[in-house]
Amino acid sequence: MRIHDDPPLHIVLHEPQIPPNAGNIARLCAAARCHLIFLGRLGFELTDAQLKRAGLDYWQWVSWEHLPDAEGFFQTLPSDRFHLLSVHTQTPYPQMQARRGDYLFFGKETSGLPKEWLQAHPNRSFCIPMWEPNVRSLNLSSAAAIVTYDALRQLGQF
Repeated sequence: MRIHDDPPLHIVLHEPQIPPNAGNIARLCAAARCHLIFLGRLGFELTDAQLKRAGLDYWQWVSWEHLPDAEGFFQTLPSDRFHLLSVHTQTPYPQMQARRGDYLFFGKETSGLPKEWLQAHPNRSFCIPMWEPNVRSLNLSSAAAIVTYDALRQLGQF
């Protein structure tokens, strides 16, 4: 585990279930020098071969940590420093105003983020618009890449 001192963003995966998604997001974090937080109970072991394979040989450049107490961690964050990404909200992510050091939360593949978090923070909850009503959601690693790179653009990282 390596932790960057001043990452542009923190990418938070709440209870991820699928190792290749987590590995792909780890690779995204390495490329963008973002800090990755695995939050809560995971659906895999952090030593899982699929996780390692998806992250390829980039793990040495990934700043990451695992925080088992999801609720405890969430309660410590200032309410203006996080953004909740979910299909269960209506505000499109381009309306999100990112600041350096913000936390982008993505939920587990099967059920998303806790509904209580979304209900308590509707002004911090954003979605990726999808025009086809028969598509329920995007792949977690695709969603993380879309939102992360747009937030980096807002921060002037390019």
